[in-house]
Amino acid sequence: MNGPIVVKIGGAILNDLTKFWNQINTLATDVVIVHGGGVQSTNLARQLGHTPTIIQGRRVTGDLDLKIAEWTMRGELNIRLVAEASTYGIPAVGLSGADGSTVKVRRREPWQIDGEKVDFGWVGEIVSIDTSLLKTLLNTAYIPIIAPLGADDAGQRYNVNADTVACELAVALRAKELLLVTESGGVLLDVKDSASLLQKCSPADEHAGISEGWISGGMAVKIQTARSALKKGVPRVWILGPDDLIRKQYATAIIP
Repeated sequence: MNGPIVVKIGGAILNDLTKFWNQINTLATDVVIVHGGGVQSTNLARQLGHTPTIIQGRRVTGDLDLKIAEWTMRGELNIRLVAEASTYGIPAVGLSGADGSTVKVRRREPWQIDGEKVDFGWVGEIVSIDTSLLKTLLNTAYIPIIAPLGADDAGQRYNVNADTVACELAVALRAKELLLVTESGGVLLDVKDSASLLQKCSPADEHAGISEGWISGGMAVKIQTARSALKKGVPRVWILGPDDLIRKQYATAIIP
């Protein structure tokens, strides 16, 4: 396959990406980067006296939460990543999903969770992906760095789960790999023991992990998203740490 590698990096790892950028430079292929920013959004919210609501690993996005997401992800974090990439000789362009109508969304319908209806607010569900802008950038040797924000047909902006954005971009771009990069690396049978790495995660492993509690919250969402990418045609999906993009020694392969 001639498609790019799509890499999603979580907000928890954005403070030290030296090895990450060196590996991006080593990859002899096109790369698209999607970044989160949940940690930074939460920190800013608390500085403003606001406590964010997160339910089963998913953030409820009210009016203030949306502004905070825009300030942190499309603002500070996106421009910082682009500037940092340039110091490693990486020509990068910062975007959000709203640029070029790349990520078109609609408002998420309320969910029933534990017998209660949960309205996630300004959270977008992806309706369509337009890869035109990304392909233009890739064809001129730029690396797109994308903040997970989208817009609907009326121009309303939405917060979108970054793993989901990475998944759908990987599908639309016919990516050869999707790499979901986390602070902890791959999936662990014991979160306190890095030696308990699960090298391959099948649906049976996922079910057992959720039942036994060693897969929960954001990791459960990440695995579900990874499995969705596989079902939609992305041939290889990994959950791994920022130092392991190439060798994948401490990575978890998500398998059908």
